[in-house]
Amino acid sequence: MSATTILDKATAKHKATTGIKETFPVLEMTCAACAVSVESMLKSVPGVTDAGVNFANQSAWVEYNPSEASPEILRNAVRSVGYDIVIEKENQEEVKEAAQQKHYKAVKQRTIWASVLSLPIVIIGMFFMNMPYGNWIMMALATPVVFFLGRSFFVNAWKQARHGKANMDTLVALSTGIAWVFSAFNTIYPEFWHQRGLHAHVYFEAAAVVIAFISLGKLLEEKAKSNTSSAIKKLIGLQPKTVLLVDAAGHTREISIAEVKVNDILMVKPGEKIPVDGTLTGGDSYVDESMITGEPVPVLKQAGEPVFAGTINQKGSFQFKADKVGTDTLLAQIIKMVQEAQGSKAPVQKLVDKIAGIFVPVVIGIAILTFVVWMIAGGDNAFTHALLTSVTVLVIACPCALGLATPTAIMVGVGKGAENNILIKDAESLELAHKVNAVILDKTGTITAGKPEVTDLLWQADNEDKNLLTAVLFSLEQQSEHPLAAAVVNHLKDTGVSPVQLPSFSSVTGQGVKGSYGQHHWFVGNKKLMTENGIVPDAITNAKASQLQDEAKTVIYFARDKKVVAVIAIADKIKDTSAAAVAALQRQGIEVYMLTGDNQQTAAAVAGKVGIRQFKAEVMPSYKATFVKELQAQGKVVAMVGDGINDSQALAQADVSIAMGKGSDIAMDVAKMTLITSDLNSIPKALKLSGKTVSTIKQNLFWAFIYNIIGIPVAAGLLYPFNGFLLDPMIAGAAMALSSVSVVTNSLRLKTAKL
Repeated sequence: MSATTILDKATAKHKATTGIKETFPVLEMTCAACAVSVESMLKSVPGVTDAGVNFANQSAWVEYNPSEASPEILRNAVRSVGYDIVIEKENQEEVKEAAQQKHYKAVKQRTIWASVLSLPIVIIGMFFMNMPYGNWIMMALATPVVFFLGRSFFVNAWKQARHGKANMDTLVALSTGIAWVFSAFNTIYPEFWHQRGLHAHVYFEAAAVVIAFISLGKLLEEKAKSNTSSAIKKLIGLQPKTVLLVDAAGHTREISIAEVKVNDILMVKPGEKIPVDGTLTGGDSYVDESMITGEPVPVLKQAGEPVFAGTINQKGSFQFKADKVGTDTLLAQIIKMVQEAQGSKAPVQKLVDKIAGIFVPVVIGIAILTFVVWMIAGGDNAFTHALLTSVTVLVIACPCALGLATPTAIMVGVGKGAENNILIKDAESLELAHKVNAVILDKTGTITAGKPEVTDLLWQADNEDKNLLTAVLFSLEQQSEHPLAAAVVNHLKDTGVSPVQLPSFSSVTGQGVKGSYGQHHWFVGNKKLMTENGIVPDAITNAKASQLQDEAKTVIYFARDKKVVAVIAIADKIKDTSAAAVAALQRQGIEVYMLTGDNQQTAAAVAGKVGIRQFKAEVMPSYKATFVKELQAQGKVVAMVGDGINDSQALAQADVSIAMGKGSDIAMDVAKMTLITSDLNSIPKALKLSGKTVSTIKQNLFWAFIYNIIGIPVAAGLLYPFNGFLLDPMIAGAAMALSSVSVVTNSLRLKTAKL
């Protein structure tokens, strides 16, 4: 037996006795209570030592002894309570996403059909109650809505009941089921009530509308969930699938990214993504590292300098040695941290779920108690009164308004946000944003415009032909590969300048460019280029350059022969609205921080101009997420505002995440809110909108329950001993409908709110 085989057997035996920890995607969870159910079922499986469920990222981790439990046993346990887990090892995220999309489509179809069939039932039930065969038509339309389109409520309620649990599905199934059965009985045997001097009412519209509205709420939840994995997919997509391997003889061949080993020599061509972390061995180029630093200006890379997976090679080809591959690369660490941050964030448990946990058993208990009391003390018509009152209790407690309380306010709030250029992706951020007391702003692309622009062009030559000088400068920069040259070209284009033909041109790596025209030598570049060519700026030029650098601007010199003829300043401009937005947040008592990968001098200059007192410069993406955690550990509710891939970890970690509309797709996918105009003034508006929305939800819950608080005791027959009054189930249905109307009307008031 080989040593490898012995080692494998020993490892397997160790795992079997000590247990293993695995993570599985969970399907069909719709609320925080669902996560609790799944977690309790996993923990009850023999062989499971511990388990936890993250509702935020729809996953469960399980520590179990493989000799007693297996993924199949875990899946069966979860399925028994109405949910599912993905146990396939290969393409787990793809399987999860496919299942979520399939479930979303199914919920969407059910919602559409339930709404279509419910509409004629409502019209008949409200306006044509006495039409011939009206009850039979309503029963024919309501039956598929309740028992086919709404079957998931009954299936889930039964699965919950088998384990001694109850949730919102339980109340929906009970109220709609009993309303349908009661209505069907009254349609088929109307004489049962006529013989007792009572009218046989039906509640098909109540049963159908509840299914339609609750389905709509579930559809909104599923839509939000179906987008959660797209950010991870886009991050993974930053890594190329194949790479060019350079062999010992200097020949290149294409291999899969999975085949790359540490110390392999790889080649990267212009425009390609760098596949793994490594060190340059030959060639030089400018590399776009904005996914790491957030800074828009590509970085010059020469032999001996590091490069990172996912960053983009701009100009020249180069070779580099692979230092870190697979899950060790910086990009892989970013992906892992985004996944963990999305999952570790405790979701805001919906107020409705909390209430439903108490409300469901209480209502069922009252209905049963009502039936029992009437059977004992009801006299001649004991059974009739017992049945009528218990059904009335369930009808008036029907969770239509309760189910509408949150989704209607959220829908109107989301619409109001869109009117104000704020795209809101899920209810959680809208419910939580009003509690924010710390806002972290990324610098580049958030406070600033996110691209280098010429801010100053100072000519040192007074009596020169400016048109000629401009034409030569334009022609030199047009041929330059330096990233800042594009800013000069864009600036000069607006002057209508025409290029000239340069007899000679050359690029000096890391310094600038030089060329000849009209018997003169011309230079455009940094101070080092000037020094190495014997060009010494005069005292006035040096003073101006120094002043521009103090303002955190990059200075470029334009020289002819031995004389500087112009100084050009380039900077990432601060947005016009940034200072006002920071001041507005600070007036609300919110602490504002700025984090940037840029240098200390630039960070200090930008922070000073916009009024931010607390900032950190030269930070890596992982530190941004760590800083969010530090603030959260102090008890702060943190909002992170960013625009780049380098912000994605911090956005995922924050309580409320806001992306700029002109930022990267990944930042917008991770964030729960997006500012379409990239105007920071939208942030105070978003926080105010959150407060108004939450206030509306609480008002809605008040209206939803005030009817129940008054109506349930009356429906149970509390007034009967005093004045002989029994609430008609039809009036109970009307009261239920009225509570729904008041909830919707109150939600619509949000449309007129001023932000």
